[in-house]
Amino acid sequence: MTVETQSENRAGRLYVISAPSGGGKTSLTRAVIERLGANGRVARFSVSYTTRNARAGEVDGVDYHFVSRDEFEAMAERGEFLEYARVFDRYYGTSAAETARWLDAGQDVVLDIDWQGAAQVRERAPQAITIFIRPPSREELERRLRARGSEDEVAIQRRLAEADDELAHADDYDYQIVNDRFEHALDELTDIFERTV
Repeated sequence: MTVETQSENRAGRLYVISAPSGGGKTSLTRAVIERLGANGRVARFSVSYTTRNARAGEVDGVDYHFVSRDEFEAMAERGEFLEYARVFDRYYGTSAAETARWLDAGQDVVLDIDWQGAAQVRERAPQAITIFIRPPSREELERRLRARGSEDEVAIQRRLAEADDELAHADDYDYQIVNDRFEHALDELTDIFERTV
């Protein structure tokens, strides 16, 4: 099914997926988008704007739109973001115009954002479907963060504190999925997308 065919039949749906760092939301979201695409349903990640520097291998406009702090703040002042938040001294935001363009074209749009952004989306787009991905336990979350081997102890402790904050808002979401076994969690996530066409 092409985008044109899909857009004739329906407008896109907006989905918000949140989880603590290490919860598996990015892997699950990529997998569900691929699975939906194989069945002819067009869904896409929203490419966020950020003030953080690009990491090795990241491409501007593909992974993120990398902008200066001044540019980001000017965009926020003009009301160009559907949502934005400050996370670890950096800003992240979702373009309202870009999101609306994709939805109008019949594409489902998936926002991979934290609870702060999700709260803003619920205010501005109450029709959005919100999904929270939970780790099986805090201990498992800590194990996953340490297994990455990419951060020092201070950063890990900061991420765990942030995870506690995220988990405290899980009940604000329409759906919750426990990511204990990847395939099972993916089936649950796919079921939510299929039920909310």
